[in-house]
Amino acid sequence: MKVKQILLTSIPLLPASILLTQTLIPQNPCETLYQWISSCITQRFKLGQGYNYEGQEMNDDTNSSTQEISNQLLAYLVISVIGYTATDRLIPVIKNYTLRKGISGKDLGKRGTKLEEKSIPEALGIVPGAIFLICLTLALVGFATSHPKKLLDLNSALLSVCFMLFLGFTDDVLDWPWRYKLILPTVASLPLLCCYNGSTSIVVPIQVRPLLMQHDALTTLGKILCFFIVVDENANGSIVNLGLWYFLYMGMLAVFCTNAINIYAGINGLEVGQSFVIASAVLFHNLLELHSDSGENHLFSAMIMTSFIGCSLGLLKHNWYPAQVFVGDTYCYFAGMVFGVVGILGHFSKTLLLFFIPQVLNFLYSIPQLFKIVPCPRHRLPKFNAETGLMQPSTFECKAHEYKWLKWGKNKNATQVANMTVVNLTLQILGPMSEERLCVVLLAFQVLSCAFGLLVRYYIAQFFFDK
Repeated sequence: MKVKQILLTSIPLLPASILLTQTLIPQNPCETLYQWISSCITQRFKLGQGYNYEGQEMNDDTNSSTQEISNQLLAYLVISVIGYTATDRLIPVIKNYTLRKGISGKDLGKRGTKLEEKSIPEALGIVPGAIFLICLTLALVGFATSHPKKLLDLNSALLSVCFMLFLGFTDDVLDWPWRYKLILPTVASLPLLCCYNGSTSIVVPIQVRPLLMQHDALTTLGKILCFFIVVDENANGSIVNLGLWYFLYMGMLAVFCTNAINIYAGINGLEVGQSFVIASAVLFHNLLELHSDSGENHLFSAMIMTSFIGCSLGLLKHNWYPAQVFVGDTYCYFAGMVFGVVGILGHFSKTLLLFFIPQVLNFLYSIPQLFKIVPCPRHRLPKFNAETGLMQPSTFECKAHEYKWLKWGKNKNATQVANMTVVNLTLQILGPMSEERLCVVLLAFQVLSCAFGLLVRYYIAQFFFDK
């Protein structure tokens, strides 16, 4: 990677790196890895004895105190480095196979340049996806032996990610209609929902509780809500059990994550870049919680995120401007399901959404086009002006009297309106810019959004919820 790329990628990863370094510095890396491997073998032997010979289940209360968190984190870090190296080395090999089979496309952002007719290999998200599954399987060896209760969660996570990786690759090859892109992620999330054994209750903000209960009695609104959910009267309305509605929410979260990254795209490096920034924020959140002794759920998430970050960085090196490969829907769906997995099985789905602020804004802003209220071209990515060498908003045709609510300033009678994406909106607000600079600006917005999400989670939330 170039020095500029290394500096840019180090910024979102810096906070998590500092926490990780503080955890690992006191340890001897070689001794730590030896302890981790020997512990895995010992635990697996005891586990086999516990089930096969004595006929009794082993004690599942094994937690992070029996095997140092730092031992496992160092092992996961080593595995992530292996994932980065393998991804980086395999992409140049696999891209030749995709070109040979005609799985390639033209870079629409290079029209009018000498790169216009160059065939770019597509669907290269299959490489980091496959390497990620291998890395995760290696990491599971240690995690599952130390936390046998999570074994079902781990297998369901692998199944869901595998399904979405398959769906994404077939979409790149067969170009699925949008209705399948909504249905199949729902099916892929079912293993996660079936294995979810956490709480379905949520804490009600302090300011809202008087609307549900007053003077130890349910209000009219509280009684109406009890037809659909359960308001905990013993907690004075501070806790609400959503029941099946919570499972519906988690299923919708998985579908949103897989599609949100897919529609917030269109320029070199954006899909992988935003996923890398979000993963760095999630890992930082996990490490903060581990420092406060929050348990195995965040260690589970950190295990997944370290491997994901390593594989994504290997892909980003080849997808950064000017892109040598395209990631395709394969990577977008795979990355989205990985986030859905850690959010649901890591039991911090609401915090996860705080890191998806740009994706949420892009989805809300795109609704008129997604639901055909406004004409929606097949490609809404910004267009390249060969004369200036800059990107500018792409548009759709309309009549002078139509969609005036989308026309800015003095252009009320314009016959072209910018497509409704955050990428195009950024160009409208800041003006035309190069593709690389546009990607950096959007990723900087992603970093600021994740920082704001952490601020909400660890500071602003205390004004709305009990400590």
